[in-house]
Formats: sequence, C-alpha cells, structure tokens
Amino acid sequence: MPNEERFMNIEIKLSRQEDLVDELNTMVYQQQKKIDQLEGLCEALVRRLQQTSTEVSETGLAHERPPHY
Repeated sequence: MPNEERFMNIEIKLSRQEDLVDELNTMVYQQQKKIDQLEGLCEALVRRLQQTSTEVSETGLAHERPPHY
C-alpha cells in the first residue's frame, strides 16, 4: 500500500507541475505580446519625435522667441 500511495502522490505532483507549466507558458506568451506592442509604440514615438525635430529645424521655430517675450 505505501508504494501505491507514493505513486499516487508522484502523479499528483506531476499533474500540478504540468498545470503550472501551462499557466507559465500562457503568461509568457501574453507578456511577449505586450512587449511587442510596447516596442511598436516606442518605435512609432521615435519616428514621430524625429519627424517633429526635422520639421522644427526646417521651419526654424526652435530659435524663435515665444510670443510672451
């Protein structure tokens, strides 16, 4: 009987570990999707900043005094 009980305990632990691995895989997948979204957003922001910087330097607005002076 002790061998059967040990075997059952091992099966239970293995089943729990499989469930945990599945849960962790799902979490890693979701995190990677979020990372991909954030990287895309950062790339878009960099492009926008570069575009804005180019526009400002072309129009010379960076060297003009604000209207309140």
